[in-house]
Amino acid sequence: MLSFTEENYLKALFRITRENNRNTEAGTNELAVHLGVKPASVNDMLKKLKEKKLIDYEKYGKISLTAKGLKAGVEVLRKHRLWETFLYQKLDFSWDEVHEVAEQLEHIHSQKLIDRLDKFLDYPEFDPHGDAIPNAKGEIRHVYSTTLADVAPGSQCIMVAVKDNTAPFLQYVIEVGLGINNKIKVLARNPYDDILLIEVNQKQTNVSRKFAEHIYVQSESTEALNNNCT
Repeated sequence: MLSFTEENYLKALFRITRENNRNTEAGTNELAVHLGVKPASVNDMLKKLKEKKLIDYEKYGKISLTAKGLKAGVEVLRKHRLWETFLYQKLDFSWDEVHEVAEQLEHIHSQKLIDRLDKFLDYPEFDPHGDAIPNAKGEIRHVYSTTLADVAPGSQCIMVAVKDNTAPFLQYVIEVGLGINNKIKVLARNPYDDILLIEVNQKQTNVSRKFAEHIYVQSESTEALNNNCT
């Protein structure tokens, strides 16, 4: 059985490599930043994961998941997002509260419990943040690649997910008046600092480029996600 820390590393490696449609390899520093730990700590854990044949890795080289490591990483991610959905839909947790609790619940190892949780929730495809939930076979949809920062002035789009799941960012999103499936109209872009003037629910707001880069959107002409998060 894997430790909590080992599972967290495998989940992080999956998110960095496979989920984001990037190369299937990650760097040590990249992994350290993602986990919020020191590179020295990462090196120690990578040795353990390699010994268990969960990753392919040579010192100072890139890291990639083996088939065994990939399966384990997806399973942890699936549990995390199912628990987030349960907390949000059934226990009235807000979307900025669910992540921290799901971080604890994702390490429960009862497959029967997770399968019944999935069935109880009617097999959801997305969590409260718009992130895709792997199914029982480990299959997962590709994440979105277009952000609000990519939208040209005069265009309209729909918010489908957030890139940052931390509580401070999600609380800021709420302050702006945004939520999953909200329509956004980009009115103007300041050429000096890329600040966007957007309109949401007939309210105009200025947002920074950093903020816009963390909001995933799709064209208004594309059907909005039906994940009960509005």
